[in-house]
Amino acid sequence: MQPDATRPALPQGMRTFLLVWAGQLVSSFGSALTRFALGVWVFEKTGSATQFALVLFFAVLPGIPLSPLAGAYVDRWDRKRVMVATDTGAALATLLVALLLYADRLEMWHVYAVVTFGAALGAFQGPAHAATTSLLVPREQFARAMGMVQFGQAGVRIAAPIAAAGLMAAIGFRGILLIDFATFLFAAATLLLLAIPSPQRAPARGKRPPIWKEAAFGWRYLLDRRGLAGLVGVFAAINLCMAIAQGLYQPMVLSTASVAALGTISSVGGIGMLAGSLILSVWGGPRRKIHGVLAAAGLGGLSQLLLGLHPSLPVWAAGVFGVLFTVPFVSGLVSAVMMRKVAPEVQGRVFATIQMVAMSSAPVAYLVAGPLADHVFEPLLRPGGALAGTVGSVIGVGPGRGMGLMIVLTGAAMVAAVAVGFLNPRIRNLEEELPDAVEPPAPPPAGSPEPAASGAAG
Repeated sequence: MQPDATRPALPQGMRTFLLVWAGQLVSSFGSALTRFALGVWVFEKTGSATQFALVLFFAVLPGIPLSPLAGAYVDRWDRKRVMVATDTGAALATLLVALLLYADRLEMWHVYAVVTFGAALGAFQGPAHAATTSLLVPREQFARAMGMVQFGQAGVRIAAPIAAAGLMAAIGFRGILLIDFATFLFAAATLLLLAIPSPQRAPARGKRPPIWKEAAFGWRYLLDRRGLAGLVGVFAAINLCMAIAQGLYQPMVLSTASVAALGTISSVGGIGMLAGSLILSVWGGPRRKIHGVLAAAGLGGLSQLLLGLHPSLPVWAAGVFGVLFTVPFVSGLVSAVMMRKVAPEVQGRVFATIQMVAMSSAPVAYLVAGPLADHVFEPLLRPGGALAGTVGSVIGVGPGRGMGLMIVLTGAAMVAAVAVGFLNPRIRNLEEELPDAVEPPAPPPAGSPEPAASGAAG
């Protein structure tokens, strides 16, 4: 008996996924270093919180209109080439910022332009990477693979700010940019060396439809499958509630506590996300992934409600830990379901549509949360405010309590969205009612060669 001679191709695909994941993780770490250093540079140069918020805005906005178009091209093009091209483009943009900084010519409009360009590349990179994962990983391992992705993001979230602070003192912003440039090239080189398959595509019959029609395909695909559309709707509502709370919890804490306290709470939250990612990557989630999504989102909503309920460090830390602990389960299990239920040859378009829906919540939250807090909710819970004697008797009165009320309401809204999802049979029974679109690959015959690498970018 010779087990090596009859080993199926599946483990090779898993090894390829691990190498792609490692390359992208290194690149993500470099990007996180740059984000931290860029924030410091912007605030030191301008002293303006508005300028900093605009950088965040431009980092999100381009992906919203571009995502459907990018998804259509991802399904047309070789996905490996897309990932290599986006990593290379991001590396060149980072190098340009470094050169402008070395020449003492870097201005805020350069920063906005480069951040916008990076966001546009991300609109292509995200769907290409997600759609490639389902071709490499056995379908029963989808949730574990997504857990690993979330685990890497959590690790970067914890380690990058600490490393960036030390590197800023040692090598400065210029040195960090060069590190980021090198990590992008490392990710691109890793992809070039790997065999990454392309999905089976039906032969083209006649002239291809215009790209704008293909860009709208993701919407049609989801709307034709009511369970998937409903799940995306619940996911979007949860994202919006979490984005509003994310924009409020830092100023809420700083209204009555120190920067050191905020740092402690943020670190506890990062540990929560790391723990959730690790558990998901080892366990793989429950057999019925939809139940896992809804249960985790419900726990996240209760944790968010707790976060705003009382102004004390232990309560804030517990709330942030609970919220971020559930994020890997919600995001990872939704992705696992989508990878099983969406055909590989259209995943670029469908995942891009989902990415657009998820990203749309951030600018809405940024634009709405601040004015509502400043002009509506904070005045309501000042001493003598309209809600000081009623709601204020439960959650407190004074600075930050209006923002606390908003966070409580968004937590309650998350729980309500989960209830809607559970009561909807199309969502609750999605895994049983909708057939899998990704079939398990058959083992190759003994002695068969491994699949050839797809074309390199060029």
